[in-house]
Amino acid sequence: MALHVEHATKRFGNFTAVDDVSLQVGQGQMHGFLGANGAGKTTTFRMILGLLDPTSGKVSWNGKPITYGTSPEIGYLPEERGLYPKMKVEDQLIYLAELRRMPRLEAKREAARWLERFEVPHYASKKVEELSKGNQQKIQLIASLLHKPSLLILDEPFSGLDPVNVEMLKSAIQDFQKQGATIVFSSHRMDHVEELCDNISILDKGKMVLSGSIRDAKRSFGKQKVHIKTDGDLSALKSMEGVEKFKKTKDGALFQISDDAAAQTLLNESMKLGALRHFAIEEPSLEEIFIAKVGKLHA
Repeated sequence: MALHVEHATKRFGNFTAVDDVSLQVGQGQMHGFLGANGAGKTTTFRMILGLLDPTSGKVSWNGKPITYGTSPEIGYLPEERGLYPKMKVEDQLIYLAELRRMPRLEAKREAARWLERFEVPHYASKKVEELSKGNQQKIQLIASLLHKPSLLILDEPFSGLDPVNVEMLKSAIQDFQKQGATIVFSSHRMDHVEELCDNISILDKGKMVLSGSIRDAKRSFGKQKVHIKTDGDLSALKSMEGVEKFKKTKDGALFQISDDAAAQTLLNESMKLGALRHFAIEEPSLEEIFIAKVGKLHA
């Protein structure tokens, strides 16, 4: 089972929101979808969901177009709140699951199970508007996966959550993936994407500027960081060939370098400056790659 987006373009009049985007996400994979505000992420999600028709290109799930007939296979958590504020939590969860053809008794059982897992069973009979933003986000996530979809689209799933609840939801999403679900999610938190995903796509102004595995993205980025801890003064090394950035720290310095040869030279030269307590080559973070590709981070 796989999701295919093939050369999808979406125009609104003279404005191109998504421009020739292609990606493939296989069964059981979790794919991170990154981009600044207005980059085209939500428009792409809406094309995947069948809510918008591409101006050109196509989207398919398991080789078939996504239609109302395939909606029971898909779960969606929108970035904006999408719940009925006056409706009770349990009634709402059951209603939304029934819309996706889940039998009422099974929906009631699953709703109780998820509310218990997210430590909010006492909210079952409360109206959504009575809940905090964080707990509303929990209910919204439950609504997206209650009917056991095989494709899950999550737009900023951790928005408005404190660190404890973020970990709770991450665990639930990872368990869902282990059951075979295909998951695509967007987030402004690069650390979440780096922790959860194997593959990423980065959009900038509607165009795909990077797509593939996080490991390959880091390898192709080329630049590395070197962290050195020593009592010696390392500032003399900041003008060395291959050093692109230098930052002094309490116990040494951080260098950004262009290649492995520069790392070796740094090691040799730093050993001459005093006792070397720590020398580590660190791979670039996803945030650094994102900033390099997009220019600036709109988080």
